[in-house]
Amino acid sequence: MKKIPLHWQILIGITGGIIVGLLCTQFAGGREFAIDWIKPFGTIFINLLKLIAIPLIIVSLIKGVSDLKDVTQLSALGFRTFGLYILTTVIAVSLGLALVNFIQPGNFITEDTRQDMLQSFAGEMQFKIDEATGIKETRGPLQVLVDIVPDNIFHAATANSNMLQIIFFSLLVGVAMITLPFGEIKSFKKVLDSGNAIVLKIVDIMMIFAPYGVFALLAALIAEAPSIDVFKALGMYAFTVVLGLVILVYGVYSFFIYFFGKMNPFHFFKAILPAQLLGFSTSSSAATLPVTMECAEENLGIRKEVLSFVLPIGATINMDGTCLYQGVAAIFIAQVMGYDLTMAQQLSVIATATLASIGAAAVPGAGILMLVIVLESIGVSPAGIALIFAVDRPLDMLRTSVNVSGDAMVATIINRVGTKKRMLSQEMDSGT
Repeated sequence: MKKIPLHWQILIGITGGIIVGLLCTQFAGGREFAIDWIKPFGTIFINLLKLIAIPLIIVSLIKGVSDLKDVTQLSALGFRTFGLYILTTVIAVSLGLALVNFIQPGNFITEDTRQDMLQSFAGEMQFKIDEATGIKETRGPLQVLVDIVPDNIFHAATANSNMLQIIFFSLLVGVAMITLPFGEIKSFKKVLDSGNAIVLKIVDIMMIFAPYGVFALLAALIAEAPSIDVFKALGMYAFTVVLGLVILVYGVYSFFIYFFGKMNPFHFFKAILPAQLLGFSTSSSAATLPVTMECAEENLGIRKEVLSFVLPIGATINMDGTCLYQGVAAIFIAQVMGYDLTMAQQLSVIATATLASIGAAAVPGAGILMLVIVLESIGVSPAGIALIFAVDRPLDMLRTSVNVSGDAMVATIINRVGTKKRMLSQEMDSGT
């Protein structure tokens, strides 16, 4: 297996998992076997990846920021990063709205099918609505800013859902290091270098088990899948989402990579394929972050100070795939439920989805909670979420791959811009 590239190993694991999952659905007790004896290994693999996410962000982000020359260089890097992330998010949700209005997948669902799905997933739907409602009731207009600043960094480090707080603390430490004389931070920088090397080696060790982890995840997912009839009923909705994701990744991202990143899109997608496949298998940007950073450095040649800053932030706030899905899902549910949305309401979907994506947990299922907020913003009953539960998990896997691709795309462009400015600066210095 060591002689086979990682992305091929993961593809073999995915294929094997799908085959075994299908076999488990064909005999009595197969589903229980997959859940009891196969799924735990997939859960262990995801836990391993999440285990290293926070240490990786802390050491790499502090190291990346402290390697910059001054605070002005950090502010320029931050402005470009946030600007690109917001731009791609708006493009993604706008693309989703355009496709769902053109295809109108809600017209393909019969009334009988709608009632059956509303009843089948009523329990799951109500749980998600209650969870989202509880979050909204405790959140004021500036709660997003409040949530960024932790009152206890050790408490913040106990959950991957607190990524923004970890990033804030790491940035604060990095900025403090920039402003101090090098002699005072020299020893700590050596500790960071060693810590970064250790964390990356742990990632390498974890990747040995990646094919087996994704095998277990896919086998359990197929075995637990609902009836195929439900998937047929939601086929046009799923087709609309998938079409939007494909256009976003291989159309929009390729355009950005070619014209702004000055890179062959084929080379880019080949370089990040292991991260895309892992994102597909785990449905978690946070769990995939170690591999995304490894691909960015080794395959794309992105500088450490750039990837250490851009990718952890992207895993937390850049949800292009999720926002596109929300645009499609919101209008699809409105179409099925008989709501006639105005242009103003559809434009509000863009704004709400963009804002809701900032700070959303980079974990499986976070998109559903965000969707409740989007639906309520346009006056559509969140009960309609039950219509899409059956296909949410496989679509979640796809949109996570898109989120990961978007993070790498922005990092590539930021790295290109920084390299170009550095070369111009060096030419000016040599000219003087």
